[in-house]
Amino acid sequence: MHAITIPEPGGPEALVWAEVPDPVPGEGEVLVEVAASAVNRADLLQRQGFYNPPPGASPYPGLECAGRITALGPGVSGWAVGDEVCALLSGGGYAEQVAVPVGQLLPVSEGLSLAEAAALPEVTCTVWSNVFMVAHLRPGETLLVHGGASGIGTMAIQLAKAIGARVAVTAGGKEKLAFCGELGADILIDYREQDFVEEIERATDGAGADVILDIMGAKYLDRNVRALAVNGRLAIIGMQGGVKGELNIAALLNKRAAVTATSLRGRPIAEKAAIVAAVREHVWPLIGGGRVRPVVDRTLPMSEAAAAHRVLEESSHIGKVLLTRG
Repeated sequence: MHAITIPEPGGPEALVWAEVPDPVPGEGEVLVEVAASAVNRADLLQRQGFYNPPPGASPYPGLECAGRITALGPGVSGWAVGDEVCALLSGGGYAEQVAVPVGQLLPVSEGLSLAEAAALPEVTCTVWSNVFMVAHLRPGETLLVHGGASGIGTMAIQLAKAIGARVAVTAGGKEKLAFCGELGADILIDYREQDFVEEIERATDGAGADVILDIMGAKYLDRNVRALAVNGRLAIIGMQGGVKGELNIAALLNKRAAVTATSLRGRPIAEKAAIVAAVREHVWPLIGGGRVRPVVDRTLPMSEAAAAHRVLEESSHIGKVLLTRG
């Protein structure tokens, strides 16, 4: 088969479409013929040599895909050759085939193309596990989402609104903020021109955000704590703003607040399966009912993965950037 390889870490030009050995499904795995994958910032880090796959995972980038099952490994039940699926991966989505543990498979919802389905596994699992399973966002609470126009952000807005929460977002520029508003965001903050701490305080009459979903890390740590409500929960899922920051413990104590940090890729298979099962139970009915949808900015051929990486690095996109075969 062919896959996007990384012979040497570097810029987008380091991605090479090359012939590689075919994967073989192991115990409890299926082989998926990939129709589409999606580009995530973790893929950019892997390309640069900063985020290696966990032991035993495919060496190729790509943390999600959609396609059709072509073979079943030993011990697999409940799935059949020919089933259309999308999947959460530890790697290998930028390829013609990938072996996937059955616990990380999701059926393709009726009405969605395989390409659209490829935009869902990573964002739904990330948002549901952090905002709902860890931070326990409840109806009537306020969620602040940094990077509201990103793939994660556009999904977080929709899921939070679906359960009856109030949503604030930060994004850069009128176009991105307007799109967030169309998805249902209530409070629109241009991080280039406005201080999100002040804007959240103003919009909540001084109460603050009950939950913050943060992709920035160190750069926003102090301000995120100041923006939290009493009993607030800060969920950190990225480090675009650096990895080391100072935490005001007194402020955290005064607010009886919590700070958590998680990632999906390195979790044990059983933990990923539990998250995928929760997503299938709680999120898939919303997608099937049309209340939540994937947001796709553009689609490029998989062999042009370098161009897709440049789009993410420019941050000019809204929603997901996809790679398709054929």
